[in-house]
Amino acid sequence: MIIIPAIDLQGGQAVRLIQGDYGKKTVYNPDPAKVAKDFEEMGAKYLHVVDLDGAKDGNTANIETIRAIRKAINIPMQLGGGIRNAETVAMYLDEIGVNRVILGTVAVSQPDFVKEMIAKHGAAKIVVGVDVRENTVATAGWLADSRVNYLEFIESLKAAGVEYLVVTDISRDGTLTSPNWDMYEKIKGINFVVSGGVAEESHIHKAANYYAVIVGKAFYEGRVDLKNAFQKY
Repeated sequence: MIIIPAIDLQGGQAVRLIQGDYGKKTVYNPDPAKVAKDFEEMGAKYLHVVDLDGAKDGNTANIETIRAIRKAINIPMQLGGGIRNAETVAMYLDEIGVNRVILGTVAVSQPDFVKEMIAKHGAAKIVVGVDVRENTVATAGWLADSRVNYLEFIESLKAAGVEYLVVTDISRDGTLTSPNWDMYEKIKGINFVVSGGVAEESHIHKAANYYAVIVGKAFYEGRVDLKNAFQKY
């Protein structure tokens, strides 16, 4: 199991939202590249970065900050938010050196696009974000509802050759409650990252049954000692 610390970007700053609500934002650090370097020095083996502005508007609003993060660290990183065309995928993977891109909205609206990106770049570099609200998949930075059941969506992704998912229960994200273990127990036959609701080290321990877990707010709020956790897993 991999513990993946998270950096969410808005306006070039490291922030966290509550349940994906852009109006409920806390700014944790104006220098995300330093945050990324700190994670690496603690022992992180991977980094998760989300461009919140990009996710909402379908653009590359935080590209310079993403460049700075990539230059600041040597560990691999995955990036999501606003990646909706082949040019953006290629730019992040080939030009900037991101190791994995996370497709969200476009994976719902253009399923063939996911297949095309896997064929071009390889399944190891293409992750799909499955953002769940009341059992259906949300899109456009969690602001829209696709009305697609998340388990049916995951089955279609498996059939398309997807090997990695980031699965988030939006209702738990940023709440410091607990991951939705019932939701995760229903997902079979694919590597997925537990995302949303991690509040303490016991949640990280329970996530050891899965491929990986994302830790964000629990670290920023001082509830999880990531340096210690990285040494254990």
